[in-house]
Amino acid sequence: MALQRATCVLSQRENCDSLPRMVSSNSPEPDGVLIVDKPAEWTSHDVVARMRTLLRMRRIGHAGTLDPMATGVLVILVGKATKASQYLMSRDKEYEGIMRLGQVTNTQDADGEIMESTPVPASIDAAALTAAMSKMIGDQYQTPPMFSAKKVDGVPLYKLARKGEEIPREPRFIRVSEFSLVNYEAPDASFRVACSKGTYVRTLAHDLGRTLGVGAHLTRLRRVASGGQRIEQSLTLDVLGKMSLTEIRARLIPVWQVVPSHAL
Repeated sequence: MALQRATCVLSQRENCDSLPRMVSSNSPEPDGVLIVDKPAEWTSHDVVARMRTLLRMRRIGHAGTLDPMATGVLVILVGKATKASQYLMSRDKEYEGIMRLGQVTNTQDADGEIMESTPVPASIDAAALTAAMSKMIGDQYQTPPMFSAKKVDGVPLYKLARKGEEIPREPRFIRVSEFSLVNYEAPDASFRVACSKGTYVRTLAHDLGRTLGVGAHLTRLRRVASGGQRIEQSLTLDVLGKMSLTEIRARLIPVWQVVPSHAL
C-alpha cells in the first residue's frame, strides 16, 4: 500500500513536470485556506507537496498533521494564511474512528505489529464500553506514544522506536470533551471523539483497552472537523487534480473568514 501511494504521488508529480513551479511574476500569489480530504496512506507533507504543484507556488503549509493511516480534514494554508498556522493548529478537533478490542499493537494502531491478543469476554458490551469511555472525558494528562513525531532532544520518537528503544516521555495536558460509542459489534467499536490539540486518538483507544483489561488498537480514523472547518467543506485530491488553477483559486476560503486579524 505504501509503495502504491509513493508511486501515485510520483506519477502525479511527473504529470505536472511541464507546468511552471511558480505563478508568473505579474500574477500575485493567492492567499487563503483550502480544506482537503486527506486520503489514507498519504502523509500530510505529501498533500502539501501536491498542492504546491497544483497551485504552482511554494508558500503552502497545513494546520495540523494527520497520521498516514488517517483520512479527513487537512487544513491547507496558502500564502499569507501560513502565518496563522499556530492559531489554527491550537483549535479543537473532532474525529470518527473504529477501535478493535483484544489486540495491542506496538504503534497503537493497525499499522503496527500485534504484540498481545486477549479474548474479549461477553461482559464487555456496549454499556460497559460507554461507562469506561465516559470516565475518559475531561481534562487529563496523556503520554505520547513512542511511534510519534514528537521530538525529544531533537530526535523524533518514532526513530528511536524503530530501533527498539523506549524512553520516558513527559505527559501532555489534553482535554477530551466527547468520547462516545456509536456502535459495537465485537471486537470492533466505532466512536466519536472531540478533543484539544495534541491529543493522540490511538492512545485513547489503547488506554481504554487497558482499562477494560483486554487491550485495543485503532483501526480507522477520520478527522471530521478542525476548529470551524468541517469535512463537508473539503475537496479530495482527485477532484482538485481535475480542476484548473483558476478553479482551485476560486475555492480558497478568504483568510479573514477563518482567522481573526490578530492571528495574522
